[in-house]
Amino acid sequence: MSHLPLAARQSELVSAYLEWGYCPDCRVIDLHGHYGPWPGIYLPNASEDAMLASMDRGGIETLVSSGHLALADMALGNPEMAAVARRHPGRWYAYLVCNPRYPDEMRAQLDGYEAEPAFVGLKLHPTMHDYPLDGPAYASVYEFAAARHGLILTHAWGHSDVCGPRQLRAVAERYPEITFLAGHSFHGEFEAGLEVARACPNVLLELTAAYSVRGVVELLVERAGADRIVYGCDLPWFDPHYALGCVLMAHISDDDRRAILRANALRVLGEQLAKKGREKR
Repeated sequence: MSHLPLAARQSELVSAYLEWGYCPDCRVIDLHGHYGPWPGIYLPNASEDAMLASMDRGGIETLVSSGHLALADMALGNPEMAAVARRHPGRWYAYLVCNPRYPDEMRAQLDGYEAEPAFVGLKLHPTMHDYPLDGPAYASVYEFAAARHGLILTHAWGHSDVCGPRQLRAVAERYPEITFLAGHSFHGEFEAGLEVARACPNVLLELTAAYSVRGVVELLVERAGADRIVYGCDLPWFDPHYALGCVLMAHISDDDRRAILRANALRVLGEQLAKKGREKR
């Protein structure tokens, strides 16, 4: 591969990615996806088949996603997302969306969580639902997750008064039994997000959209450690090749890349599957 640039020849993963478009010996686990169309924007790869094709091209072994429909209607969208994931065991898993604006329906959704094999965690979107992450209506969600040492992916954005560093830190300190994935790593307020990760061992920084900001992957690895970072792309909103390229081309080691793209997520996902008496296939 002498035609490849020096940086690529110094990294097995970068070299493989440039040669084939994926890394055969580091199959990716993506912990932040969605499914289905979204009103007002054209998402060309939002169908089940198109998303699987995108995963195949980028070497994504496993995706965990929430349904777009579930963000608007839990009763319709959560079962839809679970059905999609169930058709692809080991390849696709689902988050159950919780909307605190509808507490009775949210409770009913939580009641069905254990019986659905596709669910491996909960998804919160305080910005979309216009409700603070540390608000009282989320208490039943946190109690449910804490009792199961569960996984929660939450939208976490910088300079937000509903899902900023202050709100997530308050919740993470109150519920140390829960593993929180800070979706987007508090985009726009990365330094404050790093303080949350350092203060709360149960908070992992998730890279969706953050990967595109020059120098942020290196910053997070340096200040938090690669073992505290997980990969997400936000498929079908963004192209996996771009997202993967941002991580692979960052000035970090191959050990760091492997931790971010696979090892950390495999550990987190494996813990949740084990609680349901299953293992990742």
